[in-house]
Amino acid sequence: MTGNSRPLAIFDLDGTLAETGHRQHFLERRPRDWTGFFGAAGQDTPLADGVRLVAESAEECEVMYLTGRPERCRADTLAWLREHGLPEGRIWMRRNDDRRPARTTKLEILRRLAGGREVRMLVDDDELVCDAAERAGFKVVRARWASTSQALKDAQEREGRT
Repeated sequence: MTGNSRPLAIFDLDGTLAETGHRQHFLERRPRDWTGFFGAAGQDTPLADGVRLVAESAEECEVMYLTGRPERCRADTLAWLREHGLPEGRIWMRRNDDRRPARTTKLEILRRLAGGREVRMLVDDDELVCDAAERAGFKVVRARWASTSQALKDAQEREGRT
């Protein structure tokens, strides 16, 4: 079986594979400190439930990562994934200037990927992303195993940066 014929398992990072609780305080400020929030991502601890699911998925699927993190975080994100032994896979990130809601940007990418491959599942902690993906017919696993502050939920809904 070639790599291109395997179904895709697509994982979010923040709140799904990476515990962001230690950096959510950056979003409680006005204005929100996005530079600080994303700059502290290298100190995230892995979330055991998400790590277990991505490892299990890699047995049958090609793993890809779909994150609301901006492109400027790519090097740190790659280093974090390697450091924690997560499967290699393409990382889809938003452009640095893209402020659209994650439910919009992620769904665009999911639809593009589904045009040529089976998307076995999307694993994400953002309820709005999950709702939009389910409405579009994707199988969704809701990552409800991380701590999420109200500030992060508000940022996801209103500012679309995660």
